[in-house]
Amino acid sequence: MTSPSDPRDLRAELDTLTTEAFRPELAEIDRLPTLEIARLMNGEDAAVPAAVAACLPRIAAAVDAIAERMARGGRLVYAGAGTAGRLGVLDASECPPTFNTDPTQVVGLIAGGPDAMVTSVEGAEDSTDLARADLDALALTPADTVVGISASGRTPYAIGAVEHARARGALTIGLSCNPGSALAAAAEHGLEIVVGPELLTGSTRLKAGTAQKLVLNMLSTITMIRLGKTYGNLMVDVRASNDKLRARSRRIVALATDADDTDIERALTEAGGEVKTAILILLAKVDAPTANELLTAANGHLRAAMGEGGS
Repeated sequence: MTSPSDPRDLRAELDTLTTEAFRPELAEIDRLPTLEIARLMNGEDAAVPAAVAACLPRIAAAVDAIAERMARGGRLVYAGAGTAGRLGVLDASECPPTFNTDPTQVVGLIAGGPDAMVTSVEGAEDSTDLARADLDALALTPADTVVGISASGRTPYAIGAVEHARARGALTIGLSCNPGSALAAAAEHGLEIVVGPELLTGSTRLKAGTAQKLVLNMLSTITMIRLGKTYGNLMVDVRASNDKLRARSRRIVALATDADDTDIERALTEAGGEVKTAILILLAKVDAPTANELLTAANGHLRAAMGEGGS
């Protein structure tokens, strides 16, 4: 249940967070030439990949855990407020066009609902009840994964989502940008990407937002690789449904098979535009029904369908 906090307590708590620290050396930044501000900001951003690199073993362990559950039919659910929530929604929304996933397979929840993507919803981030209700609407199962996202690591909505999901038996991951965060402590996999104080005090849409975006890219992309959505570094789980995707599909099939244009067109037509099926038709020299049977038996993994080894 949401309860009002003493503003003095909240201020004291913010004073302890690395992401909220004030940097006196930047107190005159508004008086600098624009190019110098741009150089400062670029220099700050350059430190983010190193902070992510320090957490790679934990990220890899989280990916393997997500992939294992999604292979059993589970979903990947992001939950956050403000910038963190928007980043989760963005990553989720990119999965269907990139990996041909069902829109319900990767889900982004933002405190306050869709309206909060562009406007502030008063009190939403402070509500653990709202987090529980949003997750209950999805009817969580133990095969699902919930990733709570919060730069501070203290946002009640994100913590509440992780605690509720864990109680339901789902896999839980806490992504934050402060060490020793309550969010990481609440989750089975705590990912703390410590990027330090921001260029503008408290504006965690900057380095913290960039760090979260990089980690979310990894969580979804590498999970999809593990689920067989790629062949090498080619996105093969693509359906040619518009002119751009048709051109991309032809190119991917060509790169994977080295076939000529006539054979590629024939295979894509026979496969109903499914790139993975078309590649298997050409490489295994089978018809579309057989290709689909082989892919089904291999759980969608193209290498396995062709009898190749893989991870």
